[in-house]
Amino acid sequence: MSALTQMKEAPVATPIDRLLTATGEDMAKVNALILSRADSHVEMVPELARYLIESGGKRLRPMLTVAAAQLFGKGTGTAINFAAAVEFMHNATLLHDDVVDESDMRRGKPAARMVWGNKASILVGDFLLGQAFMMMVETGDIASLGVLSAASAVMAEGEVFQLAKTGDLTTTPADYAEVIRAKTAVLFEAACKVGAMSGGADEAGALALARYGLELGNAFQLVDDSLDYGGQSGTLGKNTGDDLREGKMTLPVILALAEGSADEREIISSALGDAEASDEQVAAVVAIMERHKTLERTLDQAHAHARAAQQALDALPASEMRSLLNDVVEFSVLRAY
Repeated sequence: MSALTQMKEAPVATPIDRLLTATGEDMAKVNALILSRADSHVEMVPELARYLIESGGKRLRPMLTVAAAQLFGKGTGTAINFAAAVEFMHNATLLHDDVVDESDMRRGKPAARMVWGNKASILVGDFLLGQAFMMMVETGDIASLGVLSAASAVMAEGEVFQLAKTGDLTTTPADYAEVIRAKTAVLFEAACKVGAMSGGADEAGALALARYGLELGNAFQLVDDSLDYGGQSGTLGKNTGDDLREGKMTLPVILALAEGSADEREIISSALGDAEASDEQVAAVVAIMERHKTLERTLDQAHAHARAAQQALDALPASEMRSLLNDVVEFSVLRAY
């Protein structure tokens, strides 16, 4: 009996859980590879790496790599290496981002930098990136290596661009769209594309999965940026208003600044980038966003990207896995409600 058939006979709570069931056998191999490649004779490396890796993330990106390979079903097993590499790339950026953003929390726990310090977090992030590229090279698949290498460079550019825009009141929606494409959506895109390639997809199939991943990644980040102001503390494993205190120019802030009164812009700008901004200041900013419906409109954009992701799948033959990937998109947006 296939994993997909078992999944249908024993339904679970969410599409993400169903995806985990459908990819379970391959994800067990991915997880084993992740843990083995996080090892090192330098004691601090595996301690810090495993602290982050085992801290409760759903591993959606590597699951998408495995799912994309299963969708085409003609692979040779290289998707396991690529999925583990994708997860290492993602975790490396989390370690680096928390240092840049001076974040205290990650996935509901103290950020690694709060336990081991900034220097160790940066260096272990570099270790994970090195291991990621080693796993890619071991496949001998130069084309897929090129996809993930290019994604790594774009992600770094996106982080630098976001840093340059921190606290910049002139940041436009177009600037924001470029930030989230580069720092988030591109890794989703690459994860799906290399999965499809390792599953034997033709060029049209690989491009369809790449488009799916890119649009899903955009929707995913838009929802996260809305949840920072509209969700309950703990939903993202961090405190509500952290993006505001860090000076991040996300779409809810950009729209509120563009449309708010002079007094409203002053309230926003006084809290923006202030690490000590009070809960009352954050609440005042959220009230402004609600008046101008900037959170609602941010989620409208997330829905538009979600629809584009689902439309990308329409180019592929109908299958159980295609339906599941379609449902994953819907769930990724609905988690905001």
